[in-house]
Order: sequence, then structure tokens, then C-alpha cells
Amino acid sequence: MLVAPKSGQIQPTPVQDWSAYTPEHHAVWATLYRRRMETLRSTGSMVFLRGIDAIGLSEDRVPDLARVNQRLSGLTGWAAVPVGGFLPAPEFFEQLALRRFPTTIAIRPTEQLDYLPEPDIFHDVFGHVPLHADPVFADFLARVGGLAESARDEDHIRHLARFFWFTVEFGLIREHGHTKIYGSGLISSIADAEHALGPHCDRRPFSLDAVLRQHFEIDRLQKLLFVIGSFDDLFAAVEELSRRTR
Repeated sequence: MLVAPKSGQIQPTPVQDWSAYTPEHHAVWATLYRRRMETLRSTGSMVFLRGIDAIGLSEDRVPDLARVNQRLSGLTGWAAVPVGGFLPAPEFFEQLALRRFPTTIAIRPTEQLDYLPEPDIFHDVFGHVPLHADPVFADFLARVGGLAESARDEDHIRHLARFFWFTVEFGLIREHGHTKIYGSGLISSIADAEHALGPHCDRRPFSLDAVLRQHFEIDRLQKLLFVIGSFDDLFAAVEELSRRTR
């Protein structure tokens, strides 16, 4: 779920009307799901793969958030909450601190399977929510939300945006001697994932200082990404970032 600038407008949608999804909507979800899982079984983090099963995502239909949340809340206290558009950054992070993940409920049209400039339910739910079933990652993400609430200095806000981008959105992890993907931008996108693991992406060991210095652009393939050793590294990093912003 990308966030709008502070002047953005919230368009809340209190309830997902799952019955409004058409056969075409479910077919789009099924196509996207099948295409990504073909490679994610071997390239995705085990935490993501376990999360898919834990929250009950399936290939054949757009997820019903009420059913997803029944499973998710019992595991980590998180919930995916529907919204109708972009959220201003402060309100987005406030929701994370409450263990609520703002989720777009629209799904991309058939003619835009490969690229959509804004997030949809496939990016938000398939890309993000399975990791929320993992206790360590769940605590980390809530901690990021709480930290953002208290960030008022522009340098702190910029650093937090870079931290979020290179972890939650485009993070890589080392598992059993292999580099795997866990960031939602990689999980939900074939092109971004192939590039991230390919020969033209500069993959470096995660360093908080390096991440905070690294500029990023949202509309192109990432030239440089960072690899963590475990999700415990993320929790340690966010605690260090918290000490620096006091």
C-alpha cells in the first residue's frame, strides 16, 4: 500500500463487498496468483510461503478480508482494513501502529496484468499480508508505524521512507545460503522480482546507515537492494532507528 503526501485525501471504504467481485475479477486474481507462485515456491521467503497458507489465500478467488482477518488476528493481532484510495503518510503509519494494514480492495483490469501504477488488492493482500502472520515481522511492522507517528523532522521522515522502501517493499533475505525475496514490491511483481535476483541488481548486506543514505525512485527497477540475514535484523534496525530519532 503506497501512501500519498500529507495533503492526500482519504477515501475510506468501511466494508469490502466481496459479492461485488465479478467472474472477471476472480479470473484476474487467479492468473496473477498462478504466475507469481510458479516462481515464488523457489524464490520467495519461507516466511511468506508459510503466511500464504496461514491466512488462507487461494488461487481461485479474490480474498475475502473478513475470512483473512479471522485467521490473521488470532496469529498476530493484525487485520487488513479496506480503503478506497491512497492514505496520507501520517495516517497510514498510524494504522500500522494499531496493527491495521490499509488495503486497497479494487483489482487491476485484465489489460493491465503486468503493470499498474497504483497498488491493488493483489499487491496489498498477496504482497504484504502473508508476512503479517509471522510474529517477528508483525512486531517489526507495528514498531515502524509507532516510530513514524513521532517523526516530525523532515530528515527523520525521509530516513523512515527509505527504511520502509528497502525493507517492507523491496527487501531481500538470506535463507539456507540462498537470497530470497520478501518485500511486497518483489512478491507481487514478476519484473521486479526477476531483476532483484538477476545479474543487473547490486545486492548488498543490509546496513542501516547504507539504507538511510540510499535514494530510491518508485517508477523504475531498483539498481540497489539490501539483504538481511533474518527478520530479527529488521527489529534490531528499527530499534536503532528509534534511538536516533529521540
